[in-house]
Amino acid sequence: MTQNHRLAHVELLLFDLDNTLYPRDLGLWREIDRRILDYVCRTLGLPPEEARRVQKYYWRTYGTTISGLIAEHQVDPVPYLEYVHDFDATVYLQPNRKLARILAALPQRKAIFTNATAEHARNILTALDVIEHFDPLIGMDDVGYISKPDPRAYERCFAMLGVAPEHCLFLEDSPKNVVPAREMGALTALVGAERGEADYHLDRIEDLAQLFALDV
Repeated sequence: MTQNHRLAHVELLLFDLDNTLYPRDLGLWREIDRRILDYVCRTLGLPPEEARRVQKYYWRTYGTTISGLIAEHQVDPVPYLEYVHDFDATVYLQPNRKLARILAALPQRKAIFTNATAEHARNILTALDVIEHFDPLIGMDDVGYISKPDPRAYERCFAMLGVAPEHCLFLEDSPKNVVPAREMGALTALVGAERGEADYHLDRIEDLAQLFALDV
């Protein structure tokens, strides 16, 4: 298999984290979602059904639940982010040896850009045993508590990385989150079952090997 010539100029592989570097059906995201709902219930004093409606409204409108809580209720994001990610990732994840081999074989820089925190990213990457391949880990807290898909989050991320979007491949599981990166000039890849306006679609993150014509 020959590598797509459009990828020849890529200097940086920028990865989303949750549901991108591991499959959604492993249960980890359900744990996060349960914790988000619990936080909304307690913070706004709502029963679960109403809290779920509000949570989904914030997600659709602001990109993340916490962005909605900040905008409409001036909620401090620090305790929220600490609570929703306070669990043992190894309960849900195991080392991914194939992904480690793929990442090792790719010469490009590799970084994380997540709507969670760098600490959460560190926990996930450690559980997958691939943390050595990523630097830096950029979280919502690093870009001023602005979340994807707000274009300002991407601008700040690219500035921190010191790379032009045109030299980047951005990998995400959310169709709406690839749009700003693509509009800024980055190549984009959607990972998972959803389809959207991306340059490439990977059924799972390990398909990155095929995209770059690796024999691993």
